[in-house]
Amino acid sequence: MQLTELGWSSFFESAFNAYRSQGYSAMRIVRENKGKYLACNDSGDFTCEVTGKFIFQSAGKESFPTVGDWVAASVVSNEQKAMIQAILPRKSAFSRKAAGQSLHEQVIAANIDTVFIVSGLDQNFNLRRIERYLSLAWESRALPVVLLNKSDLCQDAEVKKAEVESIALGVDVCMISARQQSGMDVLHDHIKTGKTVAFIGSSGVGKSTIINTLLGSNRLEVNEVSELGSRGRHTTTFRELIFLPCGGMVIDTPGMREIQVWGDETGLKQAFDEIEALSRNCRFNDCAHEKEPGCAVQEAKINGSLDSKRLESYLKLKRDFAYLSDCHTMKASAVERARWKIISKAAKKIKKDML
Repeated sequence: MQLTELGWSSFFESAFNAYRSQGYSAMRIVRENKGKYLACNDSGDFTCEVTGKFIFQSAGKESFPTVGDWVAASVVSNEQKAMIQAILPRKSAFSRKAAGQSLHEQVIAANIDTVFIVSGLDQNFNLRRIERYLSLAWESRALPVVLLNKSDLCQDAEVKKAEVESIALGVDVCMISARQQSGMDVLHDHIKTGKTVAFIGSSGVGKSTIINTLLGSNRLEVNEVSELGSRGRHTTTFRELIFLPCGGMVIDTPGMREIQVWGDETGLKQAFDEIEALSRNCRFNDCAHEKEPGCAVQEAKINGSLDSKRLESYLKLKRDFAYLSDCHTMKASAVERARWKIISKAAKKIKKDML
């Protein structure tokens, strides 16, 4: 398989020049599971690990390779093994705040061209969740597309599609039924040779069924969805880059139980661009759009041109980003205090030794 079929482009070629002179090979991460990697290039598949130097110089978990990454690696002679020396710059990355209390980025997939946001047209349907995914998708710098799956199980599918279109401005919204293989042709408009797509969405929305349909085989395990709440179990337990018969690639990801924001509000502004446009007419530049006088956003809510639930969703996400920013500030302050404590302790020791 040629590198261009794996998604190689001038973007990565330019970044790799410095590593080529050191005798390293360019590889793309195909699978990652608990720190073990499978990568491939035009010479085949390689089992990989990161070097000790890589670990030492790493800034955190977000600096480690993830599925979709291009890496510079040194091949072990006469073996299909390699040591990962560096990650090439990412042209896109789908990230979220890692689950739990720790403050660090979890990169779910890298170098993706299109993000398919999958929502079920059953009891899983939730406009506010779709808004949240759209914000994360725009933040990734990949193109978002909303897939409304299970159209065969919904009596008012067109109504729900219209509701999604009203919040997914400038985004393609498509209805499909993966189980009945209806409407699947629309996916091929985005899945082409050398292009990488990712499917995201909560468990039970049918991501694995969609990918199996694209593959033409039941490669991925699919579990039945319970009737109560339309919840599914996690059928995908690790991320993997899968090659499709049409020549494109898809990254399968585990369903997300917890969708926590990460980034600098770039995606939020795109996902709610009509609210951002309204905010430019507010009396105060730092308007919080809640009780301030002269708020154009609140005025639009009162006159009915802005849906109150959409504004509530926007403000909630704004608070999440503000909280994330505060956490970063507190973490930076704590690191700075610890640094000065070490400096002060060293200075006292030097002064004592001089006496």
